Amino acid sequence: MSNDSQGLVRSFASYLSHSPYSNPDYPLSLSPPPDELVQAGWSKCWSRRENRPYYFNRFTNQSLWEVPVLGQHDVISDPLGLNAAPAEGGDSNLGNGQRKRRSSEEQGGGPNSFKRAKVKRSPRLDEPERCSVEPTTPISPSTPGVKPWSSAPEDKQAQIYWDLDVQTNAVIREQAPASHHLPPHPEIELQRAQLVTKLRQHYHELCHQREGIDPPRESFNRWLLERKVIDKGHDPLLPSDCDPVISPSMFREVMNDIPIRLSRIKYKEEARKLLFKYAEAAKKMIDSRNASPESRKVVKWNAEDTMNWLRRDHSASKEDYMDRLEHLRQQCGPHVAAVAKDSVEGICSKIYQLSAEYSRRLRQTHLSLLQDPPTEACASPPQSRLVYCYPVRLAIPSPPLPRVELHFENDMACLRFRGEMVKVNRGHFSKLELLYRYSCIDDPRFDKFLSRVWCLLKRYQVMFGSGANEGSGLQGALPVLVFQTLNRQFGVSFECFASPLNCYFKQFCSAFPDTDGFFGSRGPFLSFCPVSGSFEANPPFCEELMDAMVTHFEDLLDQSSEPLSFIVFVPEWRDPVTPALTRMEGSRFLRHQLSIPAYEHEYRSGSQHICKRDEMYYRAVHGTAVLFLQNDAGFAKWAPTPERLAELTAAYRASSTRISSLSSPGPAHISPGDRDSAPKTSDRTQSNPHPLLALTPLCCDWSKLWSFFYF
Repeated sequence: MSNDSQGLVRSFASYLSHSPYSNPDYPLSLSPPPDELVQAGWSKCWSRRENRPYYFNRFTNQSLWEVPVLGQHDVISDPLGLNAAPAEGGDSNLGNGQRKRRSSEEQGGGPNSFKRAKVKRSPRLDEPERCSVEPTTPISPSTPGVKPWSSAPEDKQAQIYWDLDVQTNAVIREQAPASHHLPPHPEIELQRAQLVTKLRQHYHELCHQREGIDPPRESFNRWLLERKVIDKGHDPLLPSDCDPVISPSMFREVMNDIPIRLSRIKYKEEARKLLFKYAEAAKKMIDSRNASPESRKVVKWNAEDTMNWLRRDHSASKEDYMDRLEHLRQQCGPHVAAVAKDSVEGICSKIYQLSAEYSRRLRQTHLSLLQDPPTEACASPPQSRLVYCYPVRLAIPSPPLPRVELHFENDMACLRFRGEMVKVNRGHFSKLELLYRYSCIDDPRFDKFLSRVWCLLKRYQVMFGSGANEGSGLQGALPVLVFQTLNRQFGVSFECFASPLNCYFKQFCSAFPDTDGFFGSRGPFLSFCPVSGSFEANPPFCEELMDAMVTHFEDLLDQSSEPLSFIVFVPEWRDPVTPALTRMEGSRFLRHQLSIPAYEHEYRSGSQHICKRDEMYYRAVHGTAVLFLQNDAGFAKWAPTPERLAELTAAYRASSTRISSLSSPGPAHISPGDRDSAPKTSDRTQSNPHPLLALTPLCCDWSKLWSFFYF
């Protein structure tokens, strides 16, 4: 980094850490406070007027003459009381997360927060005022030995899947607050959930009515991914301004299931039934559509010939049936696709038009709720000041938010608004509270915390879908040991594709800047332009998104002369090869490529915030390619040396052996002994892994997403 840039960064860091207490004129011999107080945010300062030391907390701006005492609950620094140790002699009959209400809470306050006790402030900023009341000490997020939940027994086996104390090394150019994003509101989020559910139902009905098939599993979720890559609309979830209107992802997946879905085959009888169903469905479709005489002739002859062969040959093997099925697909497939093309395009167009209408309706309702509706303003000029990365800020102030109820059921925090309940486990709820404290700047009293958490959880619940295990692959995350190694060996401190629910670091990119920005998100990755830093990228497997990701990587690496490094984790599928993987392997910025074999590593579940502990990890049934994309300065600083690579590989092995019971996400678990019946490492479909059933590029089924959905 140039001297001017370094000066700007140092100036910004000094500005962030500056306060009237930060650099008092105290004697050099002044001893520091104990380590536990330092971790809790306390520092020992010197009062020039009183000529004696005092204690200042950088988290709460509180100052005391006496030595702070840890372990007491303070409503200023911990509004929800999540980090308070239980008082001795407390009421043991209060269970399920309940506790006695204080008189200050019973008197009222914000609808989503506890009432803050009044604290008399010092008239001067350079020293504290003497107070007659007994001081209380806030508990910081890093205070050791403090239980995260005051109402639950201490769980000595609880594991933490994040490290929010890691400071980011990502440097960006300072940007103005986002003016095109509206602040989240529970009323709008509830309406959005209803409209997205309605849109899913429309998609299901259109597939049944027009093609006689069930919609491909999670194809609607992948449609959202692919559309938002090019969408210029204002809604954070529903596409509304895309060109082209026809989604390549949705069209490809629906066409792949016509005339029937080719499921995975394990036994001979299954292969025989599948062959018969395909011949029957192809003949029925060609008879009911406006096909050419030549197409009718070819499809009918091949279908009837296949049925006659099935009637007279009962000694065929599974391989014989699979070979016959592949021959039938080659002969009938082009003709079936030709007659179904217009109908499938109509499905894609109809879903997009409904989405655009729902998006327009939501924005009108949302604007009516704002006290000060946004006005069209001129685009702010680009900023040249270099700063350390910070969460995205919204330019439009948030209106008063309605009340959201909170209660606990065993290990789950339950938030309810208008009868709609969302859940998150206690550990992740505590994590959201810490992220909110670190990142939110407009709600120091936590008045809007519960409402914003409800909006966040509802958004991801709607994006996942309501099916069993649906969407669990959207947020798969790396093991904790791998993250620790990436940070220690390669300086990684930022995730390019994450969410407040599955992030390891406190700063990351995610899909929804409006709901996630209050919890540390920098916004969509394709809009994120770092100048320097070390980053981890574990994208969702969507062809269009991954291509855009690679293009963005190369643009950033080409434009910056500062140390810049991206460590990318993608599935190593070779049949057919992933276009984005091919591009990265041929990139001039590729410094090294590491392969992690299938069944020898694991990932954290995408539903980690609500799943059981024994379902937290699942074994990867495909290999993983780890690619190091770095510019010259990044390679000089974070080079993938053999020693560093060996430690990264060892972290994968250690995390795999640590979990005694591993399974694949979804209803069907795959054990190492079932490798022959499971999809092959390079197989990107859920169909039979028989080599002759390799799908053509037109009908490629992107049915397995890799991780979280952020772009």
